[in-house]
Amino acid sequence: MKFKRLKIVEQIIIISLIGVLVPSVISWFIINNISQHSLRHELGNSAQMYAKIIENNIFSILQENRHRLSEIIISLKHLPSENQQDLFLNDLAINSPVFNNFEIIRPSETPDFNQDEKVHYDSENQKLYLTEKIHDDKYLRAEVNTKIIKDNILSNVEDEKNRRIYVVDMAGKLIFSLNYDEEDFKNSKKLLPVNLVNNIATRFEEIKNQPRVYLKMKDTGLIIIVNTSEQLTEATINKSRLKILAAFLVAAAVTLFLTLLYSYYLYFNIRQLFKGIIAVSRGNYKKQITPLTNIFTPREIIFLSEEFNSMIVEINASYKKLQEKNQELKQLDSFRSNLVDTVSHELRTPLTSIRGYTSRLLRTDITIDENTKHKSLLIIKQQSERLSRMIEDLLVIPDIEGAKLNINSEPVNLLNIVEASIYSVKNIETRETENNIPNDFPLIYADKDRLEQVMINLIGNAEKYSYPDTPITINAYVIEDKAIIEVSNQADYIDKETLDTLFDKFIRIDDKTTRTTRGTGLGLYIVKGLLEAMNGSVELISEPENIFRVKIILPLYQEEIYES
Repeated sequence: MKFKRLKIVEQIIIISLIGVLVPSVISWFIINNISQHSLRHELGNSAQMYAKIIENNIFSILQENRHRLSEIIISLKHLPSENQQDLFLNDLAINSPVFNNFEIIRPSETPDFNQDEKVHYDSENQKLYLTEKIHDDKYLRAEVNTKIIKDNILSNVEDEKNRRIYVVDMAGKLIFSLNYDEEDFKNSKKLLPVNLVNNIATRFEEIKNQPRVYLKMKDTGLIIIVNTSEQLTEATINKSRLKILAAFLVAAAVTLFLTLLYSYYLYFNIRQLFKGIIAVSRGNYKKQITPLTNIFTPREIIFLSEEFNSMIVEINASYKKLQEKNQELKQLDSFRSNLVDTVSHELRTPLTSIRGYTSRLLRTDITIDENTKHKSLLIIKQQSERLSRMIEDLLVIPDIEGAKLNINSEPVNLLNIVEASIYSVKNIETRETENNIPNDFPLIYADKDRLEQVMINLIGNAEKYSYPDTPITINAYVIEDKAIIEVSNQADYIDKETLDTLFDKFIRIDDKTTRTTRGTGLGLYIVKGLLEAMNGSVELISEPENIFRVKIILPLYQEEIYES
């Protein structure tokens, strides 16, 4: 039997039925359990909250009554005789809604009296007493009206119909309650732990969905018990289960309906994509996709459609880019050929001179006078320096292109750099050189060796490419915090467009002044790279009066900046 593959829309419907119903049932069980646990936890928290509320109410009322007792003691101190004090206290006991009775106690006459116990509940007589000190040998104890205390304490929770609240003493005797239930009260006392924690609302329970909480007040010895009734559990946890189940059934029905509607639009748009792909595979690069866009259209479909429609344009653009890349490869190949040709050509001359004069000095069949030896050695030295400079120029190119130049900037004396550079340039002694840099010119902040390499290149270019028997002039001046250095010579005017190309690699101007000169065409490219690495810049200026100037800008040395 041949297997029949289902269409996308058919697969979506089957997967949707499985993917909606199965997860819905599993989710209902999970969410129901989570909800039940959360509600149970919330019931426990609310029971603890009620216990804290009652504790705060008891504490506040006792503090208020202790304050009243302190005011009574102040009044007693103004009565001269004990008889007057007794009459005053009896009158207060009759007229006070809070205090039922007053008693003056002397610790020396009452051995069992605990003077540190400010609040005392008599379990046997079920009476609450407050005690305050009159002076060292006399205390005032007042019996508190527990009915008024109860009304005030339960005032914040008296509307709570589904909570059972009991306040008992350490002997387990009930002082007052809210929603009292005999069986529940007895069961709560049985479940109370033997060792009670002071002043912390602690859960203790037999049924997990009906949390109980106790709070023992250390100062008063009272125990607050807050229980959750069956009615409250029914109103929260059980009804929540039914609501969750109903919500999941409605959600499943709506999800199935929307899935079917969504499947239709998705199937239509996917067919559009298929048609476009088939058209492109057959060579039709003008086929455009028009998806059905509405609320059910996924963003991915819109994205795919837009990308597909732009693909044809990208193919043509890619072909043009391929042509450009081929041109770049040709330029790269030309650069490599120029590098090989230039290096081999420029290295050959100094090497030939060094080899020739070295061979001459090593000959034993002729006698060479000292003057000839000196000239030969001088030529070998000059050609070696020329060779060294060319190699140094070639080695610095990868560092310039990779921005990996090692620059060690320091305060530099410009005059010393220029004098050393002039001395290092070949054939410069045959050319008039005007060094107009003053002796007191400020220090500049640059790399000494790199700056000397720059000046040697510029002075060498000026010597090679200027008119014969014309001077080379070097000037320097200061503008704000910058040093401006200019190397000038006389040469043919160069237009702006040609000037902009002189900073490229292997560029040399082929005219009557340069056709016979030698060089790698890397000088100005290296100058620009070195100056930019030293936070400087360079500018070429060709004036119609046949004056050519190279303008260098470098920062002046400022101690407060560079030494801080």
